[in-house]
Amino acid sequence: MILSCYSDGVTTSKNPPLTLNDQILNLALSISELIGRWDGASRPKPKVKLRKENRIRSIQSSLAIEGNSLSLDQVTAILENKRIIGPKKDITEVKNAILAYEFISKLNPWREKDFLKLHAILMQGLIPDAGHFRTGQVGVMKGSKVSHIAPPAIRVPHLIHELFLYGKQSTMSALIVSCVVHYEIEFIHPFMDGNGRMGRLWQSLILSRAYPVFEFVPVEDWIIKHQKDYYRALELSDKAGDSAPFVEFMLKRMQEGLAETLHPNHFQARTSADRLQRANEHFQRTEFSRADYLKIAGQISTATASRDLAEGVSQKMLTLNGNKRNARYRFNE
Repeated sequence: MILSCYSDGVTTSKNPPLTLNDQILNLALSISELIGRWDGASRPKPKVKLRKENRIRSIQSSLAIEGNSLSLDQVTAILENKRIIGPKKDITEVKNAILAYEFISKLNPWREKDFLKLHAILMQGLIPDAGHFRTGQVGVMKGSKVSHIAPPAIRVPHLIHELFLYGKQSTMSALIVSCVVHYEIEFIHPFMDGNGRMGRLWQSLILSRAYPVFEFVPVEDWIIKHQKDYYRALELSDKAGDSAPFVEFMLKRMQEGLAETLHPNHFQARTSADRLQRANEHFQRTEFSRADYLKIAGQISTATASRDLAEGVSQKMLTLNGNKRNARYRFNE
């Protein structure tokens, strides 16, 4: 299916330009299957702590793409209200992003006012017109050359309105729609600054609303691992007048992120309390051995597993039957 393209900032169709090819459809199907595996998995679902860790990765990666110098540890420290040494602008960007990621759960992905509200939070103190569409012409530079000229500023409100109407009414998978919206935000360049981080954040909002698993998949972290390809996909879509190259790129990143999330060792518990909690959720009132516990606890030694189980018994979380190799455990009510 080929939809009409933008031409000099004017749309000839309410739908953004997209050619649905076999690669896009196959990737969307593969991702849907991974989401199905997640939904049907019997393993304990990740907790708030993991959601927090992945949000930190998302923030650090998305800002690093824009040149922010702060490390993952520094972003974590800011989130925990600790003081750090770093460029004032970079610290402000992180603080704003933390507030923005906390705020997105309250937003409607197809409401233009919410789009502006989020930009106001994300860019507060960084640019004078945060939360407002640009009023001047902008271009994207690659070295000393202009690689992309955005549509005229006068067209921006209409283009965003049409884009969100498309997203709201589209019958396509949210996997594909979120990629198209991300690309179009980059293409339209609705703001004087902050367009890249807005595109990535808005895609995360669309995905997490449609598929809760994406609360635990920091797609931005996978983008930065392929940053050159990210910009290359944007350029290819610009040249083709079609978002398909960018959609393919983003779907591949989603596929990688989900595959990692579904890996048995991805949710590696860091403490004995975390490991025992995971085992409790898995075994419930079923009796199990140390070998069974090792399969659930992840990459720990048999000695660590023995210490975990002994701690569970001493805290009366577990009842022990037998001893040594014949020892069997059961979680108490």
